Amino acid sequence: MKKTLYIIFGGVLGVFVSIFIHAMIEEIILWQAAKTGTELKWTELFGKQACVLPLWLIILLPILGIIFGVFLGNYLFKKEKK
Repeated sequence: MKKTLYIIFGGVLGVFVSIFIHAMIEEIILWQAAKTGTELKWTELFGKQACVLPLWLIILLPILGIIFGVFLGNYLFKKEKK
């Protein structure tokens, strides 16, 4: 039970970190575009223009966050058990 909680909380932490990284990347892109005056191509998500990141990156970031979180939870469980 304890290992399951470590993995779940690690996965949730990974998703939060991926959302933070997504926001930082998008902020940098928007700042750079405003500075240079370039026009951005917005990615449609659920029928609305929601993001300037490509769709593959929008999908990949949370998946990598979950994978990172599961490995982190497993690692921390093994470290705490010693």
